[in-house]
Amino acid sequence: MKFIVAGHTAVTTTEFVELALGTPLDLWLGPDGEESEMEQAARMDAARDILADDPTLPDRVSRVAAEAIEAFAPDLFNITPLNRPTARRRTRFVKGAAA
Repeated sequence: MKFIVAGHTAVTTTEFVELALGTPLDLWLGPDGEESEMEQAARMDAARDILADDPTLPDRVSRVAAEAIEAFAPDLFNITPLNRPTARRRTRFVKGAAA
């Protein structure tokens, strides 16, 4: 499947989201693994600056999330009902009766 966002081709899902938002996901979610307090503070400062410069970003993020949920909702809610166990039939055994 090929996604084109603003004239750029997104190869992975992460690239698609980053192109749609205009910012890297690591800026908002943090990197995988350890992050020092200084690195986290710098990342948060950058995020605050971006939000100050682009007040429409939260709306775009919400729209991208809503579109993703809408596009993948059938898969997200694709559930398989579990079969309920059937009730066991009780049989009475009479002492001395032939089975």
